[in-house]
Amino acid sequence: MLHFQITGRIEQVEIIAVGSSIHDIKRLRKQFGSGRWRKLKGIAGVQLTNGNYRTAEVHWYEAHGIGKRKMKIKRFID
Repeated sequence: MLHFQITGRIEQVEIIAVGSSIHDIKRLRKQFGSGRWRKLKGIAGVQLTNGNYRTAEVHWYEAHGIGKRKMKIKRFID
């Protein structure tokens, strides 16, 4: 697993899926609780554990009152 930290803002945020369109919806509800879950993607600057800074496309799940969960790097842009 690639560990990283978001540096700055997430730009160009798009909704990929909502509610039952999310493949992992059962796991999300069981692990974090019920809510209006959405899967999103965006572009962000990230700092990797080795200290390198890169620009990456990140994906995550989000629900109102619960926040961002399961953030991952999908691909590097630079």
